[in-house]
Amino acid sequence: MLHGEKAHSRYFGEDAFKKLKGENKELVIVPGASHIDLYDNKDAIPFAKLADFFKANLK
Repeated sequence: MLHGEKAHSRYFGEDAFKKLKGENKELVIVPGASHIDLYDNKDAIPFAKLADFFKANLK
């Protein structure tokens, strides 16, 4: 789950993450990013972290 540190909806993601079962989960809070940054600011999106997670968990 990926959220910006300054996103107004961040608490929704944190609450949902707490309810997820299993071990193959990760909550990533992007420092300084808002909700919109994760759509429009390619520099804010942690692509490498996403790729690593998918490589490890999608087999």
